[in-house]
Amino acid sequence: MSETAYERPSVEDSTVDHTADIAAIQQLVTDVETGYNTNDAELMVSGFTADAAAGNAVGTIIAGYDTLLDSARRGLAGFLADEYVRYAVTDIVFLRPDIAIAHKTARAVTEHGELIDRDPAMVALYVLVREDGRWWVAARQNTPVPAPA
Repeated sequence: MSETAYERPSVEDSTVDHTADIAAIQQLVTDVETGYNTNDAELMVSGFTADAAAGNAVGTIIAGYDTLLDSARRGLAGFLADEYVRYAVTDIVFLRPDIAIAHKTARAVTEHGELIDRDPAMVALYVLVREDGRWWVAARQNTPVPAPA
């Protein structure tokens, strides 16, 4: 079998200053956290595109803004009503000037913000796009992190 040698591309964009983009993406994640902690489903999903898809912590893919909003409403009125989280954006990589991926960690906290989890209980991957000067979440995947033994 013949193998062609390829130089692996680097896809991290460095053509523009992303300082404002980083702040906008961090604000999107903050809005998700604030929406979660205040049971505000509209705020929680306000940064998602019309055709966004999100994989939740139990492996279900929820597609489309209206479905995401409905799911957030049901969750926040039900089993998530008295749950609270703290998110931390751990990295943002710009693949192109208008496409980014970001990771966040999530930890459970009390209603007053005191940590319950010693380590992140979940990590999430966001795929973000900039449209008309605004950053949007096109996809998100939540992955639970098993508690240390």
